[in-house]
Amino acid sequence: MEQDYISNLDVLILCGGFGKRLKEIGQNCPKPMVEINGRPFLEILIEHISSFGFRRYILCAGFKSEVIEQYFQKKNDDNTYILSKEDEPLGTGGGIKKAESFILGSTFIVLNGDSICRANLNDFVEFHESNNASVSMAVATIDDVSEYGSVVINDRSEINGFKEKSDHIKGQGLINAGIYLFKKPILDQIPSGQNISLEKEVLPSMIGQKFYGFKTTERLFDIGTPQRLEILRTHIKLTD
Repeated sequence: MEQDYISNLDVLILCGGFGKRLKEIGQNCPKPMVEINGRPFLEILIEHISSFGFRRYILCAGFKSEVIEQYFQKKNDDNTYILSKEDEPLGTGGGIKKAESFILGSTFIVLNGDSICRANLNDFVEFHESNNASVSMAVATIDDVSEYGSVVINDRSEINGFKEKSDHIKGQGLINAGIYLFKKPILDQIPSGQNISLEKEVLPSMIGQKFYGFKTTERLFDIGTPQRLEILRTHIKLTD
C-alpha cells in the first residue's frame, strides 16, 4: 500500500465515552484520556496508529472535549489533529456522522477511543481495497465471547451477522476489534443529529452491502472496567 495513500486517509477516533465505571478518572476527564503508566491512553493509541503512516486525526469528542482539545493542541509532532465536538451525546454512529464535513477522502478509518488492538493497519487497508468493500471491520479471536458478543463470518470473509453477548453463548469466537474502514457514501445511510449506535444499529444494517471482516491474531484490550484497565497497564509495562 502506497505510503502517500495511507498518510492522506482520515482517522476518526471515537472519544465520547464517559468512563462511568472508571471511578479513578473522576468527573473531569474523558474516558480515552485515562492515564496508562504516565500517559493518556488516547496518546498511546494514536502512537500505534501513526506507526503505520497515518497522519490526519479527527477526534470525535463530547464529554469534557476541552481536555482532549487542549492536550493535542500542544502536541508537536507530524500529525494533524481536528476536534469534532458533540454538544450532546450522539452515540458512536452519530459521532461519525457529525464529523462528516471534516472527512476529505472517499475512504476513512474509524477506531474506538477506549480499546486497542495492535492489528497491522496497512494490511487492513489492503484487505479493504482488494475486496472493494463498502465497510470492513477488524475482528479478533477471544477465548470467551460471552462478555462481548460475537461476529459471524463466512468463508469469503463476508460478515453475515452478530450475536449479542450472553451467558448462554460461551467459548472461543470472533469479536469486533473496534477498527473499521468505510467508504464515505455509507454516511448517507446515517441520519444527522441523532443518537445512534454504530455497533447496534449501523453495522447490522450493513450486512449484505460488501461488508467484510479482517481477521487479526492480535489481542484486543479495552479500558471499560478497572480490571481491564489494569490488565492493559500491565501489558504495556511488559511490552514497551
